[in-house]
Amino acid sequence: MGKKQHQKDKMYITATEWREQYGGKRKKTESAYKRLPFYCCALSLQNFTHPYCTKDGHVFDLSAIVPFIRKYGINPITGEKMDSKALFKLNFHKNTEGKYHCPVMYRVFTDTSAIVAIKTTGNVYSLEAVTELNLKSKNMLDLISSEPFKKTDIITIQDPQKLEKYDMSTFYHIKEKIKMVDEEDEEARKSATYTLKSTSAEAAATLAELATSYVAPSSNNKTETTGEEKEDLPKYFHNTTTGDVSRGLTSTAAPRATKSQLQERNLDEVVYEKVKKKSYVRLVTSLGDLNVELHTDMVPQTCHNFMLLCKRGYYNNTIFHRSIRNFMVQGGDPTGTGKGGESAFGSTFPDHFKPNLTHSGRGVLSMANRGPNTNTSQFFFTYRSCNHLDNKHTVFGRLVGGLKVLDEMEATATDKKRQTNYRYKVDICSLICGFYQRY
Repeated sequence: MGKKQHQKDKMYITATEWREQYGGKRKKTESAYKRLPFYCCALSLQNFTHPYCTKDGHVFDLSAIVPFIRKYGINPITGEKMDSKALFKLNFHKNTEGKYHCPVMYRVFTDTSAIVAIKTTGNVYSLEAVTELNLKSKNMLDLISSEPFKKTDIITIQDPQKLEKYDMSTFYHIKEKIKMVDEEDEEARKSATYTLKSTSAEAAATLAELATSYVAPSSNNKTETTGEEKEDLPKYFHNTTTGDVSRGLTSTAAPRATKSQLQERNLDEVVYEKVKKKSYVRLVTSLGDLNVELHTDMVPQTCHNFMLLCKRGYYNNTIFHRSIRNFMVQGGDPTGTGKGGESAFGSTFPDHFKPNLTHSGRGVLSMANRGPNTNTSQFFFTYRSCNHLDNKHTVFGRLVGGLKVLDEMEATATDKKRQTNYRYKVDICSLICGFYQRY
């Protein structure tokens, strides 16, 4: 028996017990930050070619900082107002191996080197050279040009003791997502082939035709398909008869018929048999363009439904109402609830499964349904392979341009019901097969 025999018989728990045994608040662990190397521009984050510096020691490339200041008039690191007069040129020196080094001590600059610059001349030295040859000896002359300078003209480019200054996550232009848009690159982005690494001859011809023939539709001009437009279409027949004559002869319930008639074929079936090429559709969303290749040569009816809805403006101003990260993003419902939508044919149409059309890869376009043979207008793009959906949902296309847009959709935050509010507008439906022009 000791003095501390009842020490644990207390009516409370200590802070250590709360933290270690009962899941209480623990100390936050700071994640490793990305450090900007001294030889990189603090705005473009790329190796500089014409380095310029501020009094705070932030290094920029001339081709990046000048357009930024003209447009925004602020320091991209601190967010404070700044003009081009606050910049001065830096003169870095390289050795025979092409590495930056101190021109006095000939030591190669590394990530742990203390680097300074003289503001009046722009020459860059190691801190040790300036300390020993200028400050301690009170010789305030540039070590190369012999120009006089003051102690306040010594600008720190890199200080290994204060690395917080080079944390890229603290840069104002990164936190606020301020970007300088290159006019040439922005113009190139308008091309349908901007995000394509390689295209087939057929796809290249299709995209070239799309670029020359595309005319932006007006919001008030919506084409509608009426029954009167189909009255002049030709009729096609099967090689078999309707059976009305034999049925009227053997059945007392069927009406009598004395003339045999060939069984009329559905015009859509005739058109579908002659479709041998792909079709392409562009979805213009609030995040960018999605260029879609439709498998009209393999699942023509599903593609026909999608193109008819696009042509009629059915998808205009609708939203992607459902997005599940690492799974898919779904849209096509004009009500925005996931419970609406109607096919171009008025009623649901059957599924069409092909062994070579599977939910493999990112950007696969497939039909959403409520069960077998219940396809309407809703569709979805996959974020990854979803082989468990094969033979359950009809695959009828794939994304050939706009994968970055799909990445932004996947990164978009959703609520508890996985609902999103990003709208897209269908601007054009490029009908490659001429048989669809009649519709």
